[in-house]
Amino acid sequence: MESAKSENKMECISLVPENIPEEITESDYQNFLKVISIDLNEKQKAQIVNPPQTFPQQETVLAVHWHPEFVPMHLISQRIKATFPNRKQELVIPTQHNEIIIYNGYAGVEVDCYSKGFNQKVQLLLHFESAKLEEAGVLKEMLAHTFKYRSSQLFDFIHTITKPIEERLNLAAGETGVSDSVIRFVQTYVKKIERLLEENASVVPVHSVKNKLLRNFFDCLRAEYNDALIDRSQIFLTAVKKVVKQNFSLKYFYRTSEIIEEARHLGAGIVIPHPEQFWPVLLAEYDVDGYEVWNPQSQRYTKFLISVLRRNNNRLNASQRPLLVFMGDDTHMGEKTRDPKEQNKEKASREIGIQPAWQDMNIRKTLIKGNFNRRKVIEEYKNRLGQ
Repeated sequence: MESAKSENKMECISLVPENIPEEITESDYQNFLKVISIDLNEKQKAQIVNPPQTFPQQETVLAVHWHPEFVPMHLISQRIKATFPNRKQELVIPTQHNEIIIYNGYAGVEVDCYSKGFNQKVQLLLHFESAKLEEAGVLKEMLAHTFKYRSSQLFDFIHTITKPIEERLNLAAGETGVSDSVIRFVQTYVKKIERLLEENASVVPVHSVKNKLLRNFFDCLRAEYNDALIDRSQIFLTAVKKVVKQNFSLKYFYRTSEIIEEARHLGAGIVIPHPEQFWPVLLAEYDVDGYEVWNPQSQRYTKFLISVLRRNNNRLNASQRPLLVFMGDDTHMGEKTRDPKEQNKEKASREIGIQPAWQDMNIRKTLIKGNFNRRKVIEEYKNRLGQ
């Protein structure tokens, strides 16, 4: 095992050029402008409005967990219409991270918050009729704070590398087996990114201040360096990001109960996404409308989660509202604007409204037992949002 690690490190050393410029070059600056840009060229617009696959047989579209990011809503609307040309019933609500977005009379947001009882970050999907946002001043202030704090994680990520927190770097290096020369390569370019962010702070769009900025910048370096070096760098960056997230303080997020209270005050619907990642939430019995039982990142316990909700609903009395089953495609539209060669293939494959578990024969029986289907969920949830 140790021999394999040594060979791996020797291989990486040979990948790294000896003289890497520490000063910011014109190429670095152009790469930086590229990765912070939220302006779409004609090719990118075409990638948005022309889906690679259409679903003319699907007449019911439920999509209440997806992220427009910086992609204009009118282009996304064209894509949805092209994807489902024969849709007859739909409920499509965007859920940007910590920012309310409106689409076709509804508004939504995915909120980061903190559940103190089990010391864990939780996310909530909030959905509204857009008219109700006129009284959402307090919630918007809460979201603005959360958005700013969540964005600060990028700088924690950067500083872990440039003002090195050795414990974190050593942990990431140990998990990935990268050589010291690869780490120095990564540090050199992350320092450049740090300076570019500082020098251009006034023109950097807020939607560009995300962890993926580093990933996207390093992908731009493929034109100057070999793919093997960039691939190793990306593996290391991903490991560092994971460590940073694990150490990111939760105390500056609002409490889950506070977000739920304010959302209910405004007549919002509330859904728990990613329950597979937030098991304690299932025991907390929060005041929510339903749970997401399937997600591209959370598929392992779908049948079990459906059964849990069914058993819960069977215990309710006539005056209590049943929990609803939701499935989230968790589409990130910004990924679809990238050059196909640079896309995260798994994320790029996600489509608004496409949740295969609804048709999965291994899952359908469990859905039928619980009297769950897209049509009924849309009807019931629209009714709740209108109350």
